[in-house]
Amino acid sequence: MLSFENDYSCTATPEIIEGIRQTVAKQYPGYGSDEICESAKAKIRAACESPKAEIFFLVGGTQTNQIVIDSITPQYAGVVAAGTGHVNVHEAGAIESTGHKVLTLPHHDGKIDARELDEYCADFYADGNHAHMVFPGCVYISQATEYGTLYTLPELKAIRKVCDGYELPLFIDGARLGYALTATGNDVTLQDIARLSDVFYIGGTKVGAMFGEAVVFTHGNMPEHFVTLVKRHGALLAKGWLLGLQFDTLFTDDLYRRIAHRANTAADRIREALSERGYTLTFDAPTNQIFVTLDNETSNRLQRHVRLGFMEKADDAHTVMRICTSWATTDEQVEKLIALL
Repeated sequence: MLSFENDYSCTATPEIIEGIRQTVAKQYPGYGSDEICESAKAKIRAACESPKAEIFFLVGGTQTNQIVIDSITPQYAGVVAAGTGHVNVHEAGAIESTGHKVLTLPHHDGKIDARELDEYCADFYADGNHAHMVFPGCVYISQATEYGTLYTLPELKAIRKVCDGYELPLFIDGARLGYALTATGNDVTLQDIARLSDVFYIGGTKVGAMFGEAVVFTHGNMPEHFVTLVKRHGALLAKGWLLGLQFDTLFTDDLYRRIAHRANTAADRIREALSERGYTLTFDAPTNQIFVTLDNETSNRLQRHVRLGFMEKADDAHTVMRICTSWATTDEQVEKLIALL
């Protein structure tokens, strides 16, 4: 059975597997205080062109979102995000469990609008009772979004300007950042992400790693006692070198970008085939996530042969399904899917 259900269904790139194999007989200090993690951090700083960046490796996306938001948000405040944002929809209340409400804005193909963010904050402070309300404490966006769409560089600059006006940290979820950076038409670089955000993360779990996310505090602004905060969340991995090794490998010989580009190329081929055959693409998204609105009969037929991801019901007769390519998607798998279409 073919699988286009997600981009983390294969273990890890062969280079990472080989790197882990080579560590079997070696011993390292715990909790990320090892030379492999330091090497990975140096490579990430160089790639971001951020010599003052402070970097910490965590295991998974929800864990990372929870810890970062909890560490940068005042205890009386919440996080502003799109209504479709991962922290609002698919994290089982992880953010709220820390005492921080998710404050939602309307989405536009998965993105928030700087003007609406500005209006939200202005209206909050204009309210004479705002001392009784949940303050906006930081802003969360993701690149790519839940719908596989991308913020343009002007859009990011506009959001950054609003954040500066209200002294709000900007946090960019980069679970699929590799696919965003290598997508056709993208005008945002890794250096732009580092320059415009206060903190972001480079997703490994969905971009070739066995597991892991690299949190980057871009301007030497890691919260005080961050390691202790990570430990308090139960998220401090004793075998931290396993995280460092994976990012050290991904940031060697441009591997991270190369494997992400491969996934986008496969997705472009599938999008082309869908359009040629008259399928309805739900969103104009250039990354490895393809959203297609299927009548239920077609959806059921396809799913007898290929695993797809459920997104949402469009109406009683139609469902939005996700076709997701990955670094491991082969040309043969793509052609088999197209034959099924």
